[in-house]
Amino acid sequence: MTWNDQFLNLFRSSLEKFNNGNTNLDSYYSPEDITFLTSIGCKPRELFDFVEDLGGEGEPTESTALLVAAVRRDYLLAVQDGILSDKEITRDDLPTFGDTLADIPYFPRIVTKARAKLKGELDPDIMFGCGGDRKFLRDHGNIPMADFLRNVWAAGTDDLKIINYVKNYSA
Repeated sequence: MTWNDQFLNLFRSSLEKFNNGNTNLDSYYSPEDITFLTSIGCKPRELFDFVEDLGGEGEPTESTALLVAAVRRDYLLAVQDGILSDKEITRDDLPTFGDTLADIPYFPRIVTKARAKLKGELDPDIMFGCGGDRKFLRDHGNIPMADFLRNVWAAGTDDLKIINYVKNYSA
């Protein structure tokens, strides 16, 4: 089985649990599931958050979750040489909802979250792809979440590249 099939199987079984009323994250994953998620750089809470939002809000879709997981996995393997970061950013490390970049509210927050997502450094209580992130991406041309993440990766520390990407996408 390929990693993406394994991810989708796990996603679907998690969604079934959620839709059957099970909201206890601790009961979702076996030790083998945890090992698999770790191997692709996905924390159990990250997968659960996608499942919970899809089950409760109807988005993001399983294909979006897969594409975001693929970007994270690729970054882990290509940039981090398969070595997980031991750093973790918390809510206190994030720009506020009202902070701006290029006069665009929320922009520095989603960029900071995307960079931390790429590195696997998000605190489990922080979700890349939350409702606020989805609103930002929708409001700026309906940017696909995984595309935004890949563009943040490509831009590195150059915020101007990300600004231009979002402005061009919105045009």
